[in-house]
Amino acid sequence: MIPVALQPEPAIFDERVRKRGQYWLREQGWPLDAPPVDASQLPAYWRETQKELWTAYGGICAYLCIYFEWPLGAQSTDHFVAKSSHAGQAYEWNNFRLSCLGANRNKNRFDDVLDPFEIAAETFTLNFDSGEIRVNSSLPEDVRLTADLTIRRLKLDAPECNRMRAEHYEFYVQGDVSANYLQRKSPFVWQEMVRQGLLP
Repeated sequence: MIPVALQPEPAIFDERVRKRGQYWLREQGWPLDAPPVDASQLPAYWRETQKELWTAYGGICAYLCIYFEWPLGAQSTDHFVAKSSHAGQAYEWNNFRLSCLGANRNKNRFDDVLDPFEIAAETFTLNFDSGEIRVNSSLPEDVRLTADLTIRRLKLDAPECNRMRAEHYEFYVQGDVSANYLQRKSPFVWQEMVRQGLLP
């Protein structure tokens, strides 16, 4: 995970998502700033701008920091503040994080992970031999604890994730891809290569 900058709200968002969602909530008599009576009943208006979310964030998962193609159908809209805890936030652009399906499912309704919009640079480091993600030991203890929980909660250290990151680096070492390619497709790996002085 690396810092992610909040991108501008699409012009169509207010009409297609926010206004429709807020209208529906008012019709049900559900307050915007409280948990919904039943989160499963919330209309999924956020899907109306899922392509715009993918485009705005360059197809990069906010949690795994990898690019995924739109036609794969692997994208999802993660509500950083869970829909089940704050009804109105279900329809707010600044609460959306572009996420791979797996990472979104792992996060679920939990609110104890680091926010890609707020984390500091170099919160996480990478072992290129194993692909293992680690918490930067220079961070304050409270941040280290939350960062470690984030790794475990989102399963960022799952064997398949470690293998993927190691392979991305190996592709570069073998000359199969350029550093510019990794910057676009695997930005965490690229940033760690820069930090560790592995680029010419």
